[in-house]
Amino acid sequence: MDAGRGIYIVPTDRWYVERSVWLVAGVVLLASTALAALAHPLWVLGVAATGVASITVALTGFCVVGNVLTRLGFRPALARAGWAPGQWYFMQTDRWYLERRIYLAVGINVIAASTLSLLHSPWWLGFTGFVGGAMVWFAATGFCIMANGLYWLGAEPRLAPGAERAEPALLLRQHEGG
Repeated sequence: MDAGRGIYIVPTDRWYVERSVWLVAGVVLLASTALAALAHPLWVLGVAATGVASITVALTGFCVVGNVLTRLGFRPALARAGWAPGQWYFMQTDRWYLERRIYLAVGINVIAASTLSLLHSPWWLGFTGFVGGAMVWFAATGFCIMANGLYWLGAEPRLAPGAERAEPALLLRQHEGG
């Protein structure tokens, strides 16, 4: 696993399933965090549910929100091989690539922070709010602090066709002009 160079930014030229899922998850995290801070602490269960869903996507590839979005006409960028419209959407799980690691890390972090907000201090909601804001920012701009940290540590992205470490077949086709 070689360290990445430069800044990793996912494509933002269209709203594909995974990018849209980050936006939906970020909005749910921000709303649940605000409700937990301002209305009732148990609203943090919305944060925890988002964390569980994120871990489920990382481990199994199945995404409830992604399946709703495919039914609404969104196209996935990381669907398993052979996916066609009308089929259940599963994200690729053949390797632990960068985007899949993000789902796992986000899930673990928001579950831990939501639990700590109930058991230790409501100030932990600041972290869940930060993660929600970062996910909305990621969806809007393609830039994520954690994604870049993982990239610099050597995690290989699949959503950056112009990156030097994109899939070899894709790079070969680009080089040959195809």
